[in-house]
Amino acid sequence: MNKHSTISKISKTLFKLGLLSIMALGITFCTEKPLLWKVDSAEQVASDYINSNAEFSEFAKLVKMNGLEPLLSIRGPYTIMLPTNDAMFAYYKEKGKNSLEEFDLAFLKKLIRNHLITNEISTGDLGLGAIRDTNAIGDYLVTEFQGSDIILNKTSKIIHRNIRLANGYVQVIDRVIDPVTKDVYTMIAEDPSFKIFADGLKITGIKDTLQEIYLPFGKRTARTRFTVLAVPDSIYQKNGINNVNDLIKWTGANPDSVTYLNNAFYRYIEYHCLNGTRYLNSFETTLYPILSCDNNVSLTIDTDYKINLDPKTKKYTSFNIHSSNIPAKNGAIHTINDLLPVIQPEPTTIIFETTDFFDFKQGDYFQKYYEKFSDGKNQFQNIHWVGDYLQYHFKVNGTGGVLKNEDCLQMIGWFSLSVTFPKVMKGKWEVSIYQPNWGDVTSCSVYIDGEMAPNKYMGPRTGGPGGLQKMADVDFKTTSQHTVRLENFFYGMVFWDYIQFKPIK
Repeated sequence: MNKHSTISKISKTLFKLGLLSIMALGITFCTEKPLLWKVDSAEQVASDYINSNAEFSEFAKLVKMNGLEPLLSIRGPYTIMLPTNDAMFAYYKEKGKNSLEEFDLAFLKKLIRNHLITNEISTGDLGLGAIRDTNAIGDYLVTEFQGSDIILNKTSKIIHRNIRLANGYVQVIDRVIDPVTKDVYTMIAEDPSFKIFADGLKITGIKDTLQEIYLPFGKRTARTRFTVLAVPDSIYQKNGINNVNDLIKWTGANPDSVTYLNNAFYRYIEYHCLNGTRYLNSFETTLYPILSCDNNVSLTIDTDYKINLDPKTKKYTSFNIHSSNIPAKNGAIHTINDLLPVIQPEPTTIIFETTDFFDFKQGDYFQKYYEKFSDGKNQFQNIHWVGDYLQYHFKVNGTGGVLKNEDCLQMIGWFSLSVTFPKVMKGKWEVSIYQPNWGDVTSCSVYIDGEMAPNKYMGPRTGGPGGLQKMADVDFKTTSQHTVRLENFFYGMVFWDYIQFKPIK
């Protein structure tokens, strides 16, 4: 009896201790904060990421006002330059507004698209120049460095980099990127440090060209693209040139005919205006045509950006890096550190891509997807063909450098493909054609300005090597355009990427 009583007491004691322990644990658990599951950004699409972060609530409003939530919820890929709320509020104040609702909706449409790129861009892709892809309004965003900081369009700093999303990237920025609206001439004319050069653009009439942002193109409009190498007044003044009349005298031009193409002053001003938009990271060592395409500016890139490098004296004109890479709506402005007189530069190897033509690049397909064309006579100004169809060949996932810019002209079957290339300076050149060494590439006869080249292009389909092959040595008597035609003599395919002109010395 006593034994049973003792056991009973021990059992009751253990039960009470256990109950107290459970209660203590329960109290402990109840006082801790609940654990919340946080979604990794890589599992979120852009719209969800923006909506789920309070620091971007103003930009989230902008997304909704523009109806872009569905777009940013799909596969993409996208890169969003995402301003914080503080950046948005500062922008409202700068524009004299209190909220997004006070802005015109048409402007807000441009504003949000100014921050959106339809591709994946990490900071590792950025260099001194501009992002390789245009944003959703067709503008390039300039990229520069201040120490370790990355600056966009001269004003906006990336403060949080490479946030991985399920459909792209977010780069968080500390200032809203204001859409660029002014053309290259207006940008130069409004900068007092370029007064003499701006006056030159004005009196020659070249300003009219540089003020064009859009041109009629069929049933739509096309963007113009220019690059201007602008000389600041400080450089002119160092050379005793204090106004535009002094500059006209320096060129030895007739002041009564400065609007004529063959006038020395016109030629001087035009020599600073290049076709195409080129920021510093898009320049290569090659020749760049001026507006009229009948002369070139030479650029050599090694330890510096060397414009018109003299091989004997080693002298050259360079960029003032700090005041270059100025974005305009229709181009880029670079400040140079010398007068840059007109010369005909030494010939250098020139490569023309078969797809690098203004009208060809206006299609929505360009640098995006394959496209077929059927009208070989009238479809394009410089590209003509006979055959079933011409196809724009573009590799979305890239070719690993096999094709320049991952695209080329493609045909299949029996065909004749003719391309008229931009002006080449008079002189002796070695002409070569490049196609990838893919198995379906066939062999072709090549005609240069209607004359059959001594060499055939031999493709792998007929046992040839493909790649870059010399077709002929030529002696061009004038600076002019030249037409090159390929005609296959064995059934197969052509993937014509580019033509190369190499000077014969």
